[in-house]
Amino acid sequence: MTMTAATDGQMTAGRGARSRRVIYELMTRPRSAFGMVIIILMVGAALLAPWIMPHDPFEQSFDGLSLAGAPLPPGADFPLGTDLLGRDLASRLILGTRTSLIIGILANGIAILLGAGVGITAGYFGGWIGAVLMRFTDLMMAFPALLLAIVLAAIFQPSLLIVALVIAMVNWVQMARVIYTETRSLAERDFITVQRALGAGHLRILFKHLLPHLLSSIVVFGTLGISTTVLLEATLSFLGVGVQPPMPSWGNIIFENQTYFTTAPWLVFFPGIAILLLALAFNLVGDALRDILDPTLKGRH
Repeated sequence: MTMTAATDGQMTAGRGARSRRVIYELMTRPRSAFGMVIIILMVGAALLAPWIMPHDPFEQSFDGLSLAGAPLPPGADFPLGTDLLGRDLASRLILGTRTSLIIGILANGIAILLGAGVGITAGYFGGWIGAVLMRFTDLMMAFPALLLAIVLAAIFQPSLLIVALVIAMVNWVQMARVIYTETRSLAERDFITVQRALGAGHLRILFKHLLPHLLSSIVVFGTLGISTTVLLEATLSFLGVGVQPPMPSWGNIIFENQTYFTTAPWLVFFPGIAILLLALAFNLVGDALRDILDPTLKGRH
């Protein structure tokens, strides 16, 4: 075995041990463990949706309406009640879980790639490149995120991909600013100066020496960011410029049934609780990850 292979094996073993330690700490902290359970249940519901939905989420049935044509409250046949078209609310919420998670994860993933890419590039190269990138970032931050998202969503025909791209375009700037600050600090450290003196190329320095030091911030920001994207997706759908019916999302379920809030409150209450739980879960896990991965926070909890 060569020295390089031995070193790579040690690094892989070290990363595996660290990952196991992080998972162990997440599951032994009550708040993050609660968040992990909620996330696992939500992801499980999204993956198993076709098999666990009690009814067809798109089926409009007279059996789901009262004699007066009103939605049915929760009962044996419809565990969470029905909506104004007689569709099973539980089935639509389960399918909506898939929609909200897909958009949340996809939008956040794109935002992380954009934000981290801009932040690392601007922080490492500095000079006019950094100035141009960060002035553009500041310009994007000057626009109200929700207003910009509404305008972009109104311009393009809403779909899962378009909604995810719209949310990503208004969420990457915070990541860029955070990563830029950290990269600037790291770029001035001695170990980076030594690598430059040894003739290491930019790509080697960026991916082998800078990126590993930024991963913890990216992971934490990414976890916390999913709750933000889920809430923004729900807001856009509630305003009618997000996911379009008949495809259910938690936001458009509330939007479709808001006029029945006083007579059929379950139509707003249950999707609202789903949004709250998922946002809370990712916030709890993200907060715990920040404490675990940031050595300066050790001992505070």
